[in-house]
Amino acid sequence: MRAILGHIGLIPLSKSLTSEEGRKILERDHYRCRYCGLDGRSNFDNSLVMSVDFIQPRARKGVKGADNLVCACRACNLIKGKRVFKDFEEAKSYVQKRRSELQTDWEARMARLQGK
Repeated sequence: MRAILGHIGLIPLSKSLTSEEGRKILERDHYRCRYCGLDGRSNFDNSLVMSVDFIQPRARKGVKGADNLVCACRACNLIKGKRVFKDFEEAKSYVQKRRSELQTDWEARMARLQGK
């Protein structure tokens, strides 16, 4: 069993980031989500949701080089998931569109719940 740790099927995963590697990416991006712009430095709650995203996911042969890593809030990181995009701009466009759709759906549900 030990021989397959760190692998999905037969595809070896890139090693996860160390705290130091993650901190460098967050600092490089000024603790701002590269997808939605959330500022992780503006308040404590925002700082708690900042993470580092593999643009090309680890599960899809993504490497942990600086050009494949971006600062992302957890919401955007979740929305992007393990999808594969040709580049960061395509990923960003998808995340922004999906966030907008989710927000519209949420607002409609909240309005119905409030009887509006």
